[in-house]
Amino acid sequence: MWNNNQSSRNDFILLGFSDRPWLETPLFVIFLLTYLLALFGNISIILVSHLDAQLDSPMYFFVSNLSLLDLCLTTSTVPQMLVNLRGPKKTISYGGCIAQLYIALAVGSTECILLGIMAFDRYAAICKPLHYPIIMNQKRCVHMATGTWISGFANSLVQSTFTVLTPRCGRRVMDHFFCEVPALLKLACIDTRVNEAELNVLGALLLLVPLTLIVGTYMFIAQAVMKISSSESRWKAFNTCASHILVVSLFYITAISMYVQPPSSYSRGRGKIMAIFYAIVTPSLNPFIYTLRNKDVKAALRRALTMEFWVKTR
Repeated sequence: MWNNNQSSRNDFILLGFSDRPWLETPLFVIFLLTYLLALFGNISIILVSHLDAQLDSPMYFFVSNLSLLDLCLTTSTVPQMLVNLRGPKKTISYGGCIAQLYIALAVGSTECILLGIMAFDRYAAICKPLHYPIIMNQKRCVHMATGTWISGFANSLVQSTFTVLTPRCGRRVMDHFFCEVPALLKLACIDTRVNEAELNVLGALLLLVPLTLIVGTYMFIAQAVMKISSSESRWKAFNTCASHILVVSLFYITAISMYVQPPSSYSRGRGKIMAIFYAIVTPSLNPFIYTLRNKDVKAALRRALTMEFWVKTR
């Protein structure tokens, strides 16, 4: 059993897998390797998207934004998880918990909207190819990306503030890996129905509305693709959308499971599993989903590695 005297009165205690100590070492190794993979993959995507002229397009501009979001998410959560898995103390400071809560929620909220914009980008590219350069011009792309970041961080500010101000009556032990809204609301010592209603309303707006738009957008895309006479062109159009569909599926399944439900029904087992997918697995897979399925990105990576090799050998 965890000893509360090992931490200060302002620290939060993150139990994680402390009830199964035999799991902590293998999980530490797995999480560390996955985190390094996420760093390598997302940083590579950001660099090649900005440095390679052949990837200077709206699609890769938004992909690099997605990689930056995933980089922020993993860095805000995983290092603290690794520290708690290896050390005897399972704590996080009050300030660290609030920062983790705000950043993780802001990044997740931003990604909800960004995935919707990326679906619209694919719709414009496939269904309106002649007007695509006008519809998705550079200025508009920058404005859309900026709007997603502002909206995501504004939503986080509202939800985080409501969550932090909820009285906990000294409760500070969370059976979780990191600080998130449902886990913190479980510590509340008052009726949290107002918080739950606010969480569900904002969660529905940021998750279900963009998801509905994405599904509708891809219905139009599917109709347009089926009208293409060339099987090669049809396959190319499908392939450009497949990566985005896979990323959307991974993200929304975990996010909806975590946030579109009353925290009072929050299952600690399911919460931990969803947290692993949300904070570690999905951000690690995203860059490889795009690179492994996209010959343009793979070619850009090869060009970057070849240039680096020749620079070093001179």
